[in-house]
Amino acid sequence: MKNLAKEIYDISHLTGEFLLRSGKISNEYFDKYLFESQPQLLTRIAEELNKLIPPGTEVLAGLELGGVPVATALSLKSNIPVAFVRKKAKEYGTCKLAEGIDVKGKRVCIIEDVVTTGGQVILSANDLREAGAIVTDVLIVIERNIEGRMKIEEVGLNLHSLFKMEELIEAAIQEGSDIT
Repeated sequence: MKNLAKEIYDISHLTGEFLLRSGKISNEYFDKYLFESQPQLLTRIAEELNKLIPPGTEVLAGLELGGVPVATALSLKSNIPVAFVRKKAKEYGTCKLAEGIDVKGKRVCIIEDVVTTGGQVILSANDLREAGAIVTDVLIVIERNIEGRMKIEEVGLNLHSLFKMEELIEAAIQEGSDIT
């Protein structure tokens, strides 16, 4: 697992000058799409996440955008059907919030790549519940900080993470990566 953590860090950790969503400038950035776009790495992530899927899960719900490739890879590994959850239901065609398999009456596990504040996970869990899904669990690749976990747990969801950000950094340091 430490090798996987190091590889995720090495591929996704960038240095330079980056404007963050908060408006602040940072000299480092963690680009999660870089690990999601690597098929061999994504396969290894799915293999590990597969071990964490809560028993009884009937649908994996990948959140737009980062959760979709993770949920797809995990669905292929676990043979559990997948739904693709939009941030907002589309206003044309089927007008669905969740595309793919129907979530109504099914035990759904939300899949996300990275959780920082937990805000989108909570919104999507509420939306899925309104659509009739039974949502109690969230499975993520990286838990960026404790704030997100606390908020998610406050609304009655169980958060299962493959790695905490500190574990990625620690693995990279132990293996001699260039840490700034």
